Amino acid sequence: MGIVEWATSPLGQHVPIHIAWFLIWVALIAGIAFLVVHAIYIRYFAKETQFLPVSPTGPESQLPARIPRHSLAARLFHWIMAAAMFVLLFTAFLPKLGVQFNWVTYHWIAGTVLTISILFHIVHASFYLDFWSIWPDRADLEDAGKRVRRFLGQSAALPRKFAKYPLENKLYHGVVMLTGLAVIATGVCMMFRVRTIFFPRNPYLFSDMTWGLMYVLHGLAGVGLITLVIVHVYFAVRPEKLPITASMIVGSMSREFYLQEHDPARWVVENVSAARRGMADAD
Repeated sequence: MGIVEWATSPLGQHVPIHIAWFLIWVALIAGIAFLVVHAIYIRYFAKETQFLPVSPTGPESQLPARIPRHSLAARLFHWIMAAAMFVLLFTAFLPKLGVQFNWVTYHWIAGTVLTISILFHIVHASFYLDFWSIWPDRADLEDAGKRVRRFLGQSAALPRKFAKYPLENKLYHGVVMLTGLAVIATGVCMMFRVRTIFFPRNPYLFSDMTWGLMYVLHGLAGVGLITLVIVHVYFAVRPEKLPITASMIVGSMSREFYLQEHDPARWVVENVSAARRGMADAD
């Protein structure tokens, strides 16, 4: 049993038409298995991570009680994108599980909302946020290596506390970005096969083989997002991650959590930067 279903086109070509729908269950089981295994590991086997100590001195000692983390625009983007993603997943896969309804219109509308929100995020992150804060850097890789060696019982220096985003968040962001862009690129093309308000229907825009490959890529990315969303929600509700989740609602986190998890030298908050500039001007 393969992961792709095939058919014969009117021209006699053997072409792919979509993924095998059992992959929906594979994605669901993979996501649930991950959270079960991770929860057991954290409960019974994980050791408390030790970090290189950081002593807030100078401007860092002037940190406010609440540390700003996400702007209002970033939070609105996140929740709009999340709503669109859930609508897309439900409208795409519930009919394949036997829940029948007129899903096509809801699906392309949600896809349009997702596309617009992603385009906004690209511009917003590129020009108004710290664009490179979400990308892995050398310090992330070095500290990850130290954590792995210490986990294996080998001698290694203490890793530094995290920047604004730990390496795991950055890697997850990269995977979601690639999967989401695959869904969006194929989804925009697939809109030519249905009636929308944007352009005339044209099912002959691509060859049968190209359409088939596009549907397969769209489906593979879609079932991949099932697992990714399960993992994301799981970490969002874990007790030790709740301050991060709350910051996506209220926009900030406590000073204590910031100092516990993050290195002020790697994630410099705005008022500390202002204090440093003031000290430099005074000199």
